[in-house]
Formats: sequence, C-alpha cells, structure tokens
Amino acid sequence: MYPKSTDCISCVNTSCLIKKHISEPGIESYIQNKDTMKCRKGQSIVIEGSPIHGMYFVHTGQVKVFSTGINGREQILRFAVNGEMLGQRGFSSRQIYPVGAVALEDTIMCHFTLDAMRSMLKSLPTMAYDFMVFYAEELNRSETKVRMFAHMTVREKVIDALLYINRKFGQTNGVLNIQLSRRDIADFAGTTEEQVIRVLSALKKEKLTESFGKKIGIPDVDLLGREIDEHHYFIQS
Repeated sequence: MYPKSTDCISCVNTSCLIKKHISEPGIESYIQNKDTMKCRKGQSIVIEGSPIHGMYFVHTGQVKVFSTGINGREQILRFAVNGEMLGQRGFSSRQIYPVGAVALEDTIMCHFTLDAMRSMLKSLPTMAYDFMVFYAEELNRSETKVRMFAHMTVREKVIDALLYINRKFGQTNGVLNIQLSRRDIADFAGTTEEQVIRVLSALKKEKLTESFGKKIGIPDVDLLGREIDEHHYFIQS
C-alpha cells in the first residue's frame, strides 16, 4: 500500500541526499516544488534513450536499473531501494538517459526537475560535495565490477550476485526480501538463465542456499561468502 505522505522533513530515509541536507537554508523552496510519482510493479520510471527530465529518489519500493546490450539483452546494473537516486546519469551533455529503470514492486518516487537539481547543487555546496562523492563511489564500483568479473567463474558471479542482493534487501524468515526471476539474476550476474539455474541447483545440494518455490534463502551468509574470498571483492550496494 502506498504511504500517505512523502514529506521530506518527516521522511525516514536518512541516506537520501535530500534528507541529509534538509536543514540547510534555502532548500525549502525546492522540496516544496518536488513531484511525487506512484509507480506500479513493472512500470517504467526512467526510459532508456528518452530525453532527460529530472532526477528521482526512491521513497519506498524496489527498482532495477539496467541498460540494453547486444541483441536487446538486458544487463541489470544495480538495484535501488529506499533513499537511493535514479537518473543521476542524466547530468551529461548527451541530454538522454543512458539507462532505464523499472519498479520491481509498487513504488513511490520523489521527482525533481533537472533545473531544480542543478540550482540546488549550485546553491548548496555541501550537497554538491556529497553528490560528487556519490559519483566517485559509483564509478569505482562500476570499474571494480568490470575488472573482477573478468576473473570470476560463472559460479562465483552468481554467488557474488546473491550476496549483493542479500546486502541490499536482507532476509526475512530465511528468504531474501525480494523475489527475482532466474533471468533477473542472470542479467545482473552477467551470465545466462540456464547457467544460473545450474549454479543454484548445485548450491542447494551443497546446502549453501535454500529454495522455497521461486524464493531463495541463504542460511549462512558468511559460509557462502567464503566461496569467493580469494577475490577479496564483493559487489557493494
């Protein structure tokens, strides 16, 4: 069910860039003019290749961010949860969104126009600094993922994806708090659906994971993590 309010002052998403700077003088006019979007499961939030029309912050919900590769194959780049940004890659000279974003469940988004975000960042230097740090960390994550994936087996890629999903969404009653298809896991891990199915079957036999229908559980996260310890690397959230 959708929440009744997306008021920034009372918002509990303390990791949100806007919320972190809510007490700064001059921010009031911007948050009063933001838009709120209610997105149903499966609805596009950002359309890849469409003109840039602002930035989004997840108020409540789950979102996948992806790009389209060869032969229309989808590559999931990351998942976004409460407080996280979407559309930040629109801050470029291309004037189009280079990635797409789709709601994985009913989701509430806060939207700021591109002009509003630019003006806010120019007038609030501490926010601009945090935004720059976010970009630097995102670039580092992307480069590290590309570098390490070149040395990982398919099994290790799937395990790393599962550990990332666990850190991102957590578990309740022994299962991950998100139900992803085997295809979604494959699109994130950079492999095929068939290979994901085989790896998950092997992990279940080794009691490193559990399955309850389409849901996946990780009974011992540390034990599963040891499978890829040699890489000294985990996809950060």
